[in-house]
Amino acid sequence: MNLSSKIIHRIKELWEQKIFRYALILHSFYLILSIILFFAFYQEKNDFIIFYNVGNIFINDIENLYNQTYYLWDFRYFPLSAVFFIPFSILNFQVAYVFFNICNLILNFLICIILFKIIMLIRNEDHEKDDKKVILYISIYLMGLPHVLNYVYGQINLYITFFILLSLYIFLKYDEFKWQLIGSIFLGISIIIKPTAFFLIPFLIIFNFDFEKKKLRFDFFKSAIRIIGVIIPVLLNFILFLLYPALWEGFLDTNFTGSNPIALNFSYSITKLITNFCYFYNIPFNQIFVLFGVIGIVGGLGFIVFIINRLEKDSIIFGYSFGILIMLLAYFDSWDHHLLNLTPILIIIIFNTPRQSKITSSIKLSLSFFSFFDLAFVGIWYLIYPLFPYNFVPTIFLILTFYGISKYCLLKQPNNNKEM
Repeated sequence: MNLSSKIIHRIKELWEQKIFRYALILHSFYLILSIILFFAFYQEKNDFIIFYNVGNIFINDIENLYNQTYYLWDFRYFPLSAVFFIPFSILNFQVAYVFFNICNLILNFLICIILFKIIMLIRNEDHEKDDKKVILYISIYLMGLPHVLNYVYGQINLYITFFILLSLYIFLKYDEFKWQLIGSIFLGISIIIKPTAFFLIPFLIIFNFDFEKKKLRFDFFKSAIRIIGVIIPVLLNFILFLLYPALWEGFLDTNFTGSNPIALNFSYSITKLITNFCYFYNIPFNQIFVLFGVIGIVGGLGFIVFIINRLEKDSIIFGYSFGILIMLLAYFDSWDHHLLNLTPILIIIIFNTPRQSKITSSIKLSLSFFSFFDLAFVGIWYLIYPLFPYNFVPTIFLILTFYGISKYCLLKQPNNNKEM
């Protein structure tokens, strides 16, 4: 059977599974709905306007890349991220939006393929041997409501998810130094486009302390290759910062020191809940102190747990989960569509952990909430924010997820042969 015949046969097998068929139909509806809403209501009010404009500004007036008068909302990513949007900027705006979302749709199918391959690599031995349950959870990912906002807004989260999962697959599949470098470069590319995975960088270090054996393990060369690979793409931005100092000032002001980070909004991060509280009650505060305080506490706890983990193998999966959770809990703006970076990792953890473990039940609950209920609390926030401006329910689920993963990492494992 040739490759094309195998692909057709596999598609037919998947289509026969009712849940996957429903997921494809519903996901297609999300895409069509987003295009209808765009032409009916959102042509002048969505995130894609920003990405569309930055491509032109990068080519024609790069020093004004962070001049926010050019945008409906702030552009806050690394300057090289604008390069990814140049192909869309040369098109008519309406055509570019449709083409961009078609690219998002294709990316989602690629994400599902990589997610499937990762699960096949790391699936715990007590899970079913067929792939029906795997298809069920991939279908849950496709049906998740965060896709609606990602399509409607013309957001770029799927590019981040694709590169994050691709790097994770490479780390899990190949142990050679060249593949470790390639995997980390892909992760660095994701950070260029959008720095969601920035706090994941420390978790690439292979460093573990076994308290029972009083033994320290530190793989310097593999850790160094990973760190070098991930920072190479990021450091390329600093060439632009050196050539155009105004870019550096604009980048800092937009992300940390300006007025945007303290604006009242429905972000569910701990940092935003604190700044919303201070803003609402006119309590003086410094957003930088709040941000770094939360990063220090949440990030510090996550890294300590990761260093002393008792995982038997595949600890890099939990490092990825910690990195993304820290970003969602700590950065000023964490939105519903950012959960598309987290939910595939949660699905991987579900299959990597024993079926009957408490963390599996906990992660399933969080996955269900993030996929189908979180969006409702955005609507509730808009109804009540003049009196109560705190979108705290998603925060609770993120903290519970963080706690559950931490607890599992510290459990006694069958053996102590850790692989990262």
